[in-house]
Amino acid sequence: MSGIITALTADHRRAVRIAESAGAAAGAMTGEQIRAWFAERRRGDVSRVDRVPLDRLERWGTDPGTGDIRHDSGRFFTVTGLAAEVPGAAVPAWTQPILLQPEIGILGILAKEIDGVLHFLMQAKNEPGNPEGVEISPTVQATRSNYMRVHQGAPVPYLDYFRDTRRHRVIADVLQSEQGAWFFQKRNRNIIVETDDEVEPLEGFAWLTLGQLHRLLADDTVVNMDARTVLSCLPFSGVGLSSSSPSGDQEFRRSVLRSCSEEFAGLHGIGDILSWITESRSRHEVLAHRVPLREARLWHRGEEAIEHESGLFFRVIGASVRSGHREVSHWHQPLVEPIGVGVNAFLVKQVDGVLHALVHAGVQPGYLDVLELGPTVRCTPGNYTWLPDAARPPFLDDVLSAPPGRVRFSSVLSEEGGRFYHARNRYTVIEVDAGYAPDPGPDYRWLTLHQLVGLLRHSHYVNVEARSLVACLHSLAGRPE
Repeated sequence: MSGIITALTADHRRAVRIAESAGAAAGAMTGEQIRAWFAERRRGDVSRVDRVPLDRLERWGTDPGTGDIRHDSGRFFTVTGLAAEVPGAAVPAWTQPILLQPEIGILGILAKEIDGVLHFLMQAKNEPGNPEGVEISPTVQATRSNYMRVHQGAPVPYLDYFRDTRRHRVIADVLQSEQGAWFFQKRNRNIIVETDDEVEPLEGFAWLTLGQLHRLLADDTVVNMDARTVLSCLPFSGVGLSSSSPSGDQEFRRSVLRSCSEEFAGLHGIGDILSWITESRSRHEVLAHRVPLREARLWHRGEEAIEHESGLFFRVIGASVRSGHREVSHWHQPLVEPIGVGVNAFLVKQVDGVLHALVHAGVQPGYLDVLELGPTVRCTPGNYTWLPDAARPPFLDDVLSAPPGRVRFSSVLSEEGGRFYHARNRYTVIEVDAGYAPDPGPDYRWLTLHQLVGLLRHSHYVNVEARSLVACLHSLAGRPE
């Protein structure tokens, strides 16, 4: 019994410390110092990215039999083809290019108490696909090929904290998926480790409180996808955060805090939610398998890119990258370039004063286990000029026509710049009336933030876009005024 009490006390103390960090507008650096540091990093860490023909990518070759594009080391990733069938869907079958990267990378954030407040060591890092250059990244953001130094580059700083955690305290550690529309069964280790070591931030690194990170989330293309997904895995409960708010949104903020707490029940119990996910995975049939890239129907390879005949969705391009602040200063690689800015939106409502988010059990061909919980709406609206009307996502029109007064969060955030070129989505949270969509359909459920965070302790339940939105919602609860 004493062991259980000790564990509960430790969990409560950890929740309080996370909440204290979320409420801290100042820490090792002030907000003004952080913005000055970040602006200086953007000015000083500039990459040059030039498009190059696919046939001229150094160390990348095209297989003459399959058309697949792969690195001469056999590592990093491969651009291959995928054939998918989803019986009963508006588009029941298709083929496409997809990225195959079977190795598991590390997305790690190092945490430490500084002057009694939990801080997180973040890196100002430039990726070739970032639309504005440097973004706030995890302490370590590296594929296995990178940290095993296949490219013969410099070692990855702070890597040992995440490869050997025995001397430190693990706050979160879970394998999570990435974009199921562009990656085939891709996973990364999302890990947060707290240390008592004296850790000096190297050039390009800084200690930030969670509250400071929450503030930065509100700005366009500042906090990168990898940082957002790791932050969403924090056991955030809102314990100890004040529900008073000078901004005038006190009722909404209180509902977010309640949504983060296990003290307030949701519309559905966790057993019912797990049963619904299992039933949804059993009900949906997805057949996805690799095919030669040459067999991706309606996709055509030109000198400069592989693209769909409609000109929509995305294209695969070649890039030459030069950077003075990376493990390797010059390299070539393929990149996926999406067409248009997407929309990732949560519709939320208050039920008895507790905020609930409408999540979608959505199928993607690249998922390891049929489907994962995603935003209410996850799409690029421009693609539906070519797709059949039945493919248009439910609730999309409500998201696009939402009155400004109902928008609780809105920011254009980029996706992973190491594989995607200028991939941007508007992440938005829209509050609807309490009576909205009481029965949203078999593929949707209203969940609290506490329930989503509970699912995030496990792999393959909450997709990467929803994880970003969870981090954004946490920022509304914890952002210091």
